[in-house]
Amino acid sequence: MSTALLIVDVQNDFCEGGSLAVPGGAALAQLISDHIENNQDRYDVIAATQDWHIEPGSHFSDTPDFVDSWPRHCVAGSSGAELHPELDTEHIDAWFRKGAYEAAYSGFEGLLAPEDEVPTGERQIGEPERETISLDDWLRSNDVDTVEVVGLALDYCVRATALDAQRAGYNTVVLRDLTRGMAEASITKTLEELEDDGVDVQ
Repeated sequence: MSTALLIVDVQNDFCEGGSLAVPGGAALAQLISDHIENNQDRYDVIAATQDWHIEPGSHFSDTPDFVDSWPRHCVAGSSGAELHPELDTEHIDAWFRKGAYEAAYSGFEGLLAPEDEVPTGERQIGEPERETISLDDWLRSNDVDTVEVVGLALDYCVRATALDAQRAGYNTVVLRDLTRGMAEASITKTLEELEDDGVDVQ
């Protein structure tokens, strides 16, 4: 069995200067890059997720409530949807895009990006050959039993991804120092929820 690192939504729109910035997002991109560089032997595979919105309906609003509706962000193909330049993509094996036509917070709602759009070049390690490959498909094809989750934002997409990983039967770890959240109250609530659901917060 093997261990995967899941990097959640470290995209320009979720970092300073973006349309839905998480405080400390840009610095976090560099911290995750440093972590990968210093811990390459720890992971058998590394995957990253992207919000990739085409027409997500009421998820976008000109008068967002910041609960169910949000300012326009991570529009497919836009610079805001690109991974932050401080995130080193050299060791990332696969990319999963989510939320094309609906709100999607969990990386487990994402599908593998087309091969010619994966910035790291050829994927490896025997994922199934089909056009729509989910994150769960890909992890299982690589015999992953443990996932470590990092990224943005802790109280939204990191939370949803970690909870789905735990419920799908993976040993799930959230590396707290490699996440950033939107608000202290929701961060505290999220950490309690994760631990209550059996996620190991380190």
